[in-house]
Amino acid sequence: QVQVVESGGGLVQPGGSLTVSCVVTGMFIRIHDMDWHRQAPGKQREWIAGVSTGGGANYLDSVKDRFTVSKDNAKNTVYLQMNNLKPEDTAVYYCNPVVETLGSGIKGYWGQGTQVAVSS
Repeated sequence: QVQVVESGGGLVQPGGSLTVSCVVTGMFIRIHDMDWHRQAPGKQREWIAGVSTGGGANYLDSVKDRFTVSKDNAKNTVYLQMNNLKPEDTAVYYCNPVVETLGSGIKGYWGQGTQVAVSS
C-alpha cells in the first residue's frame, strides 16, 4: 500500500516564501512523475507543477518564475519551493505522485494536502 504525506504548509505574508514537501512511503516498485496540485476555496483543483522521472520540471504559467519543484529520489520526496507568494496562492496543496506497484500497476495517488495561506 502506498501512502502520500504532505507537510510544510502554513501562514505567510505576501511576498514571503515557503517550501512544502511530500514523501511517498509503502510497498512500491518505483515512482514515476510527481506532480503538485492546489485547490483554492470555492475553486476546482488545478495542476501547478510537476517533475518527471528524468528530472525535467513544468509549471503553470501563473507560478512559473516563482515556484520551483525538485525531488530527492533517495528519500522518495518531492519539494515545492514557493517564492514571492501572493494572496491568490492561498489554497490546499496536494501531492500527486504516479507510483508503480505489483498489485495496482502504474497509477496516481493523492495525499491529504497541506494548507498554505498568504495574508498580511
